[in-house]
Amino acid sequence: MDTTQRTDQERSAERRRRELLEAADRVVLRDGPGASMNAIAAEAGITKPILYRHFGDKGGLYAALAKRHTDALLDSLRAALDAPAERRERVEATLDTYLAAIEGAPQVYRFLMHPAEGASQSEQNEQGFDVGLHSAPLLRRLGEELAKVIAERVDLGPSGEQLARVWGHGIVGMMHAAGDWWLGERPCSRAELVNSLADLLWGRLAAAGDIAGGPGF
Repeated sequence: MDTTQRTDQERSAERRRRELLEAADRVVLRDGPGASMNAIAAEAGITKPILYRHFGDKGGLYAALAKRHTDALLDSLRAALDAPAERRERVEATLDTYLAAIEGAPQVYRFLMHPAEGASQSEQNEQGFDVGLHSAPLLRRLGEELAKVIAERVDLGPSGEQLARVWGHGIVGMMHAAGDWWLGERPCSRAELVNSLADLLWGRLAAAGDIAGGPGF
């Protein structure tokens, strides 16, 4: 098999995988945590064994969907963090971007963070899909990305890198916990929640100086 032929096959496989993820997205938007491999296969017009061939099991499909949505969310969060505005405004914009994302696609959020809620026991027991560990990689990735942004923009002294990681993961944990509670109960408007969370953060972060010559935060 020559290089051109192999490349064509790889492109075809990537295109087919993207089409299957788009079909999975449609089912998740409709069914949320109840989205099943059978429903996704039917939406894609294939059999479940073919779906397994592409993703291995429900855990593999879940991981692919999680990466797809996390990539998009990270792009939006970076844009909010890099917008030309005062630090407090950018903090609020970043919080609002996260909350707007989960508010705009609550079924996707519930599928990613609470997959066991609507899944049958057989779905929960699918090989390779541990519902007890579902959200940790997503939150860790968000935490690490936010830590990089903080370390690049805020002068935190000699132990700045470690402190940036603590803050990054802490802020993501706060956003996740507060957002999860807010999405379920809706006790206040999104703007009120953003303002309250920004107030909570507005301590040492507000007092710290920017790194000389850096992009600022």
